[in-house]
Amino acid sequence: MKPRSSMSEPAGLFDGVLARGDVQTRLSDAAWLAALLEVEAALARAGAAAGIVPAGAAAAIDAACDAKAFDVADLSAAATASGNPVVPLVQRLRSIVPDHVAPYVHKGATSQDIMDTAAMLVAHRALVPLLADLRGAADSAAGLARAHRDTVMAGRTLLQQAVPTTFGLKAAGWMVGLDEAATRLAEVRATRLAAQFGGAAGTLAGLGGAGVDVAARLAAELGLAAPVLPWHAIRTRPVELACALGEAAGVTAKVSRDVTLLAQNEVGEVSEETPGGSSVMAHKRNPIAAVSAAACAAQAPGLVATLLAAMAHEHERAAGAWHAEWRPQRELLVATGSAVAWMRDCLEHLVVHPEAMRANLDPLLGRLGGYAGAPDVGLAGPLVDRALAARPDREGPREDRPKGREESGGRDE
Repeated sequence: MKPRSSMSEPAGLFDGVLARGDVQTRLSDAAWLAALLEVEAALARAGAAAGIVPAGAAAAIDAACDAKAFDVADLSAAATASGNPVVPLVQRLRSIVPDHVAPYVHKGATSQDIMDTAAMLVAHRALVPLLADLRGAADSAAGLARAHRDTVMAGRTLLQQAVPTTFGLKAAGWMVGLDEAATRLAEVRATRLAAQFGGAAGTLAGLGGAGVDVAARLAAELGLAAPVLPWHAIRTRPVELACALGEAAGVTAKVSRDVTLLAQNEVGEVSEETPGGSSVMAHKRNPIAAVSAAACAAQAPGLVATLLAAMAHEHERAAGAWHAEWRPQRELLVATGSAVAWMRDCLEHLVVHPEAMRANLDPLLGRLGGYAGAPDVGLAGPLVDRALAARPDREGPREDRPKGREESGGRDE
């Protein structure tokens, strides 16, 4: 079997299968640390722009927010004393800067402000390769739909042959689902991943009336959306991200299910260009990309449910509920990103066998009374044309950094 390429080197035993592609590299501990420090630096710059932090102090804080001066293991160990890694990070940051600068570190913020904003920033970055793979998979499905617009096959309902259809129409259905999932995720990325800044109880106290200005400038510095109010206890944003990821995983699972069924020996209507082998059965030709996509996608529903369950935040800031989001959000991004990366691989290298499709269809045609000419596939061809013509005009996230704006905009990283 020819080795499959992966954009990143697997770090763990299962990562080659369950953490495929570039999404997981943007969710590492190092990526999280960098995001936390970037938020602290952006907060200092926002305070300086609003006139409540001296420019020299902001510059010193910005310079001190260097990940090389921090150790993830130390922060993790120290986090047990406060319940989150921001407290020891801020303590370390204050110890690095000059004494007269230390009071301006983390000014006006609470730990949740930094964690929530970093979580949005990390997700914003991770969605770049995820969306690229999702759209790549949709493009491959579009190519299959176009190439096999008129390739007849048996339509199947309740896992039984039903009436004739075309493989082009099946692939067009995959394309539409993948495109719709990409559109939804892109919308969430652009408009719903927002900076968080409210202070201890969401009142923006201690900033001399400049809190709203600082919050807006913080969002602009990071290229995230600027919310109307702090959202400490209203968790629609993380859940909208989770549900959009769940949709993408669900569509991917549907396509992978179709491919694995069509690739069965008894059906043989599609195969993967580089199938997987078996440890004991030399004859096996497993559709391993589709299988792996299904395995990754299967993890998503439980993770989405965990984030939904964590929505009940009491009063102004919750005891434990926001902490419960950190790991499942990261795992959901990894699982969905991996599923989509595998699905792109699958569809880019899918081999279609029209002769097997026709051979499997002929007994059905006999049961239906036979056809003097071509099988009746209804409007399958025009429906493929319609779906291809209706594809969204879209431009993927770029690696630049446009400024945020009120309840919209986004960080293209």
